[in-house]
Amino acid sequence: MKKHIVCFGDSNTHGYCADPKDCADGGNRFNEEERWPCLLQKKLGDGSLVLEEGLSGRTTVFTDPLHESMSGLDAVYSALLSHEPVDLLIIMLGTNDTKERFGANAACIGIGLERLILKAKDIACWRKETPNILVIAPPHIGEGLYQVPEGEPMGKGCPEKSRELAKHFRAVSERQGCRFLDAQGLAEFNQIDCMHLTRKGHAQLEEALAELVPGLLG
Repeated sequence: MKKHIVCFGDSNTHGYCADPKDCADGGNRFNEEERWPCLLQKKLGDGSLVLEEGLSGRTTVFTDPLHESMSGLDAVYSALLSHEPVDLLIIMLGTNDTKERFGANAACIGIGLERLILKAKDIACWRKETPNILVIAPPHIGEGLYQVPEGEPMGKGCPEKSRELAKHFRAVSERQGCRFLDAQGLAEFNQIDCMHLTRKGHAQLEEALAELVPGLLG
């Protein structure tokens, strides 16, 4: 039986491309030869099934007043049960939580991540009833965000808060018995909106995960 790996994240899991010139198809989403979950599937081979559950704008727990269905807490139950039995859940969230309209500092975002993890662990989806979760802290949002149109609705404080996420996510992961990976310095962000992975960044993240994930699958 194949190992089921659920990749639960936001636009950087969905594969949003801020620069059409960086995307082979010239669109706003990297294709199956470029997105990190698809690259990870190719690397792991037929013994694993890597399942994409990325949604642009998704948060850990915050309900967005401007867009529907963005809270990961509201989506994780159906996402995990639809892919049961789950052998590994990879969570990469936090970038959208820094938006000014949510009014949450990095410590509160960490609390939101912990709440999401607790819910995921309690869902009856795990093979052999053993939760297995890898938390990825996303790369830091660049200061250039303030110089581009996308920065205005994101609001103030996003780069600053994003730099603080990893320490809180690491602490949450340790408390909850999850594995942790800090993607800062591992995966390249583009210089257009300063918060989305480049094609190279997707490949870099896949390379790091290809080394880590097999050891987490038992």
